[in-house]
Amino acid sequence: MNQEQKHDLELLAAKIRLDVLKMLQHRGYGHLGGSLSIVELMSVLYGKQLHIDPKNPQMPDRDRVVLSKGHAGPGWYSVLAEKGYFDPSWLYTLNEGGTRLPSHPDRLKTPGVDMTTGSLGQGTSSAAGIATGLKLKGSKAYVYCIVGDGELNEGQCWETFQYLAHYRMNHCIVIIDDNKKQLDGYTKDIMNPFDIAEKMKAFGFHVETAKGNSVEAIDEAIEKVKQVQDQAVCIVLDSIKGAGVPYFENMMANHSVKFNTDEINAATDQAIQALEAYIQKEATSHV
Repeated sequence: MNQEQKHDLELLAAKIRLDVLKMLQHRGYGHLGGSLSIVELMSVLYGKQLHIDPKNPQMPDRDRVVLSKGHAGPGWYSVLAEKGYFDPSWLYTLNEGGTRLPSHPDRLKTPGVDMTTGSLGQGTSSAAGIATGLKLKGSKAYVYCIVGDGELNEGQCWETFQYLAHYRMNHCIVIIDDNKKQLDGYTKDIMNPFDIAEKMKAFGFHVETAKGNSVEAIDEAIEKVKQVQDQAVCIVLDSIKGAGVPYFENMMANHSVKFNTDEINAATDQAIQALEAYIQKEATSHV
């Protein structure tokens, strides 16, 4: 990755983070923590790695993204809007009656969404199924399956991982968002995952780890797993729930946030202003 690419991806990440904050504050509530922890990942995928065409969302040879942790839909919707899959004004219809942006992604409603998700664990099986179908067709397309660390409480995830490892499905890239928290608290307190990377290796995966807030580290990890032949692959993101906004990073209950206090709204306003200033400065400096 050169410096220009890094700049562009960091700028895209700032735009995604800004969109998430604005849309959730506008709605008054929403899944903030897990949306913000995948911002840099989404920037790298849609800004550099994915073979896609926003003007042709159903392009047959496109790469697929399955957001198994479907509650992070706002983070996905934001990057889809930024890349031109639909008008950004849609973001402010999140969760409204008749919206095309429901709380959890729906492939029949949102351009760019290839798989409906939200029931935790099921997205892993769906991604494996899509990858199997593509392989049988002789397609070289990748499937990126984004899984939450809390989601790994679901046994279905591990059944899927066994399947992927057994069939050496290196074109299904499993990305685990290890942000250390889930709905009810820290993952280590609710159901200790121990060392996720080592568990995936024991299941037969080639594993890379990367800092979840570094576009460079994420891109490098993806490039490495794409070189792996004849083995299932996984990237474990060492991430922070609520990443990029210190107030929300430090909020214990940041899985789903209600914007119903002066303190929360003031912190959100401050973060929005800082992101807008950064975006304007960076965009202007590269004209």
